[in-house]
Amino acid sequence: MSTPQFKLIFRVPPSHLALCKEAVFSAGAGKYPGGRYSECELHPHIGQPGVLVQVEEYQVETLCVGVGVMQDAVKALRKAHPYEQVVVEVIQLVHIEDLARG
Repeated sequence: MSTPQFKLIFRVPPSHLALCKEAVFSAGAGKYPGGRYSECELHPHIGQPGVLVQVEEYQVETLCVGVGVMQDAVKALRKAHPYEQVVVEVIQLVHIEDLARG
């Protein structure tokens, strides 16, 4: 059985894009099996209570191979991200070959 893989998705303002990407990549995210690829990936933190604010954000999607890498990447992201509440999506991937074997 292969190592579980997860897709890590998060949104971040432009001011913290590089910091957050460096944090999750340093934690092991973005490395594809076989070691041929790394740092692969498919800003303002402002606001006041009662005031609607719209800000530009980037969406980053990357691969985490293994539960430990996924957990480390999420921890690193939370430390690097400027928002109090970081919205993170983690999706476990299934290989088509595994589905075909049934």
